[in-house]
Amino acid sequence: MNAIISFANAVFKPLIDMGAPTIMLVVLTVIALCFRVKFSKALEGGMKLAIALTAISNVMSMLTTAFQVPMKQFVEHTGIHMDILDMGWAPLATITWGSPYTLYYLLVLIILNVVMLIWNKTNTLDVDIFDVWHSAFVGLFSMYCGAPLWLSTILVLFIGTLKFINSDLMKPTFNDLLDAPDSNPMTTTHMNYMMNPIIMVFDKLFDKIFPWLDKFDFDSAKLNEKIGFWGSRFAIGIYLGVFVSLLAGTDFTTEEGWKNMFTLSFTAGTCIELFSVIGSWFIASVEPLSQGISTFATKKFEGRTFNIGLDWPFIAGRSEIWAACNVLAPIMMLEAMVLPGNRLMPLGGIIGMGIAPALLVVTRGKIIRMIIIGALELPVFLWAGTLVAPFITNVAHQVGAAIPAHTLVSDTTMEGPVEKFLGYLVGNAWSKQGMFIVYALLALAAYLLLFMWYAKQMKKRNAEYAAAKAKKD
Repeated sequence: MNAIISFANAVFKPLIDMGAPTIMLVVLTVIALCFRVKFSKALEGGMKLAIALTAISNVMSMLTTAFQVPMKQFVEHTGIHMDILDMGWAPLATITWGSPYTLYYLLVLIILNVVMLIWNKTNTLDVDIFDVWHSAFVGLFSMYCGAPLWLSTILVLFIGTLKFINSDLMKPTFNDLLDAPDSNPMTTTHMNYMMNPIIMVFDKLFDKIFPWLDKFDFDSAKLNEKIGFWGSRFAIGIYLGVFVSLLAGTDFTTEEGWKNMFTLSFTAGTCIELFSVIGSWFIASVEPLSQGISTFATKKFEGRTFNIGLDWPFIAGRSEIWAACNVLAPIMMLEAMVLPGNRLMPLGGIIGMGIAPALLVVTRGKIIRMIIIGALELPVFLWAGTLVAPFITNVAHQVGAAIPAHTLVSDTTMEGPVEKFLGYLVGNAWSKQGMFIVYALLALAAYLLLFMWYAKQMKKRNAEYAAAKAKKD
C-alpha cells in the first residue's frame, strides 16, 4: 500500500509541488467525474475547494501573527502555559483536506457505507462527504503517532461502523426534535454525535439523582434574543482580544497600548467571522460530489428507503444549541485557565458547535442538563486539543499553511475528542508497544462497550416513540 502511494506521489510530483489548493482542485474534480457529475459542476466544486484552502491559509496567517506576541507575553506575565492558538474547526478541516490520505479514507468509508447498506446493517446513506475529515483526522493522527496505514484504516473503519449505526439510532429523536413525520429522511453521521454515549451516562445520573433540576429549565429562544449581538462571533473575538491584552500585561497608560489592544480585538473578530464564512465554502465545494454519490447509490438500491446522512446543522434551528453555546463559552474560558495539562487559549472554537448538538440529542433539549453536562465534558475537548496540537501544526506546515515558526495551533472544541485519544493510543501501541498495547486494547474495549450500552438505551427510547405513535394512531 505504501508502495502504491509512493508511486502515485512520484507520478504526480509536479502537481504536488504546486501546493495543496491545486492538488485538491484536480483530485476533487476527477473523483466527481468518476461519479458522473457534470464536468462544469465537478470543476466548480474543485475550484471552490482550492479557493477555500487559499483563503483559510491567509486568515490563519493573519490570526497567528496577530496573537503571537501577546500570547508569549501572556505566558511570561501570568506563568500559565497556554501557548497553543485555537483556530476553530475550519482551518483544521483545511489542513486535513490538504492531505492526500484524506481522499483515501473517504474511499474506505464510502465502501464501508455501501457494504453496510447491502448487508442491511444500516439504513443511512451518508452524503455528508465534507465531514469525512473528522474520521480522516483520527487516521492521520494515529499514523503520526506511529501506526501503519493498514492499522489506521482498521481504526477508521471501526469508528465509521459505529457512526453509521448511531445515525440510525438517532433518527427517531431527530423526528421528535424537528416535529417531523417518519418519512423525514434526515439524520447525520457527524463525529460530534459520538460523544452521545458519555453524555448519556451523565443524563442517566441526572434521572436518578437530580431530576428536580429540570423544573428550572428556561426558554432558550428568549435568552438568545436577549443576548443579541453580544453573543455573536465577532463580539466574542473582540472580548478575547481585550482579555488576552489584559492578561499579557498591556500598558494602557500609553496610546500604543490601547492601539495594540484594539488592533488585536478587531483582528480576532474578523478572523472568527471569516472562519465561519470560509467554512461554508468547503461544504459547498463537495456538494456536487455528494450529489453524485447519492444519485449513484439510489440507482443501485432501487426501491429501498434510506435515511440521508447530512451535516449536523439541519438541527441548528433548535434554540437550545445556541443558548448552551453562549453559556458554555465563558465557562470554557474559565476552565481553560485552571485545567491542569491544558495549553489551549479558547478563541476560534469557543462557540462550542462541536459540543452542543450531541447534548441536544441526548437530553432532548433540557437546557439545564445541556449546560451542566457540557461544562463537565469540556476538559475532554481541551485535553484532546492540546494533545493533537503538534500533529496539526506539523501537517499545516506540510500543506503550506502560513503559520509562524514556533507557533502551535489546534481547536478547543474539535469534534471527536475521545477518538483522538484512541488514535494516540493505537499509534503508540504499534510504535512503542509495552503498556501502550494494554492501554489501547482497554480503551477500545471500553469505547465499544459504552457504545453498546448507549445503543441499548436508544433502542428503548425508540420503542417508546413507536408505542406513543401507535397509541396516537
